Amino acid sequence: MSPAIALAFLPLVVTLLVRYRHYFRLLVRTVLLRSLRDCLSGLRIEERAFSYVLTHALPGDPGHILTTLDHWSSRCEYLSHMGPVKGQILMRLVEEKAPACVLELGTYCGYSTLLIARALPPGGRLLTVERDPRTAAVAEKLIRLAGFDEHMVELIVGSSEEVIPCLRTQYQLSRADLVLLAHRPRCYLRDLQLLEAHALLPAGATVLADHVLFPGAPRFLQYAKSCGRYRCRLHHTGLPDFPAIKDGIAQLTYAGPG
Repeated sequence: MSPAIALAFLPLVVTLLVRYRHYFRLLVRTVLLRSLRDCLSGLRIEERAFSYVLTHALPGDPGHILTTLDHWSSRCEYLSHMGPVKGQILMRLVEEKAPACVLELGTYCGYSTLLIARALPPGGRLLTVERDPRTAAVAEKLIRLAGFDEHMVELIVGSSEEVIPCLRTQYQLSRADLVLLAHRPRCYLRDLQLLEAHALLPAGATVLADHVLFPGAPRFLQYAKSCGRYRCRLHHTGLPDFPAIKDGIAQLTYAGPG
């Protein structure tokens, strides 16, 4: 390409960089820098975050552990976790609904798991599902460090597609009063329909779905709004540390099979 042609494209490139600068920063932090640190350290980002928690957080204090993770994500490496703004929405809804049993799909590092566990009513139970064994091992240590035992918070390692059909027989989960979808948005619709098919959602159950706007779950939202079995509400937020990138949590209330 000649210098004259390259120069002609320069204003367009500058305009795109300015307009999408937040997405460019996110790409650098979540892909380029993370991959480099993974190679240099031999550890995944969740493992590095847990090491930081071990040296900076108070064991048995889930609130302090959550704050420590937020600090590490903001000041050290972007964790791609739920973050404090969405976290307040989640905790408020758990406290408001007071579910006897919660199902979380997508444990990741255990951040949202701690939020739910903190807000559960006395005697409440949380089952959380993580498909990646290495990530699950970190989350398990974080959950126990926060002071929650296996009777209150049970972590299941496996894909949601395989675990959901077994919840009733293997894990004695007959109904989920509240479900958090926080794994892969492209799997949300499939897993919601699996929960319906196995009669795990009682009438009045709440289904929360993170990241429905970024990266987005359009088929899931379209189904929830059009099938006639859910009342839908969208809580608009931004990404942690990237408030200009708009995201949201969908709140569905299940009316029953119809």
